[in-house]
Amino acid sequence: MADITTYRPGEVWGGLDPFASPLDDLIRGFFVKPLSLEGRGWAQGTPLRVDVSETEKEYRVVAEMPGVRKEDINVSINGNEVAISAEVKNEKEAQDGERTLRSERFYGKLYRAFTLEHPVDEATAEARYADGVLELTLPKSEAAMPKRITVH
Repeated sequence: MADITTYRPGEVWGGLDPFASPLDDLIRGFFVKPLSLEGRGWAQGTPLRVDVSETEKEYRVVAEMPGVRKEDINVSINGNEVAISAEVKNEKEAQDGERTLRSERFYGKLYRAFTLEHPVDEATAEARYADGVLELTLPKSEAAMPKRITVH
């Protein structure tokens, strides 16, 4: 079986440390890899923070979208799949003689898609946006509601 070693440029002996155990590589990989968003389905944009709750008749989705204009938000529903996207634009114009010392605000595309257990009734779905928070009320489709059958 092949022994695969992680390549780390600049380390002694080309990444082979005689004092490190295989457990060290496992621990390093555990704490480094899960924190990156690569390969996790976020290729279309930065993920949104979303809370999803459910009652017997509907789903409620709350998404944080600071700095987004209402006109720039897109919500699409296809059966039980929900996708939310938006674009945050940098609309600041530099004044004469002004220079930016630090810019930590995010500008770009936001995206989040997820699948719910039951299909959503698109015709009665509602969306509200205020103070950087998007709230969706997504009624479950009547066809998706579980039915009880009485046994006689």
